[in-house]
Amino acid sequence: MLSSNIYTIQLVLEWIICLLLTGLIWTVQLVHYPSFQFIEKDSFVEFEKFHQRKISILVIPLMILEVLLSFYNLFTSKLGLIYQISFTALVLIWLSTFTLSVPLHNRLSKAYDPKAISNLINSNWPRTILWTTRSLILGSLLMKG
Repeated sequence: MLSSNIYTIQLVLEWIICLLLTGLIWTVQLVHYPSFQFIEKDSFVEFEKFHQRKISILVIPLMILEVLLSFYNLFTSKLGLIYQISFTALVLIWLSTFTLSVPLHNRLSKAYDPKAISNLINSNWPRTILWTTRSLILGSLLMKG
């Protein structure tokens, strides 16, 4: 019974972290990234660098905790195919982050670029949907008990 309780605690922790990241990504997608279009061009690079520093304080620890818990849960629990789908979504989130979002932010940290801002907004939708999907999957696994 103890190991079952530990798995439940680990899954609850993963779900809480995922919910935090889901709320954050929706805020970024609907409010923060679109607001990039309204930043004055002459202060945009400074703003972008500020954004990267400050958002990293929130996102990096949560993403690292999420992936560590997810790996651990994947290999130590018997959550089945639905959890594997959730894990695959997490892998896709990381791939999207480091192949799309990070390069676009690096580009924007050098100069104001309306096309890069548009690409950032559009390319962030898959991460938004994937994190939302993970939150729903993890919640459903907890509801099933």
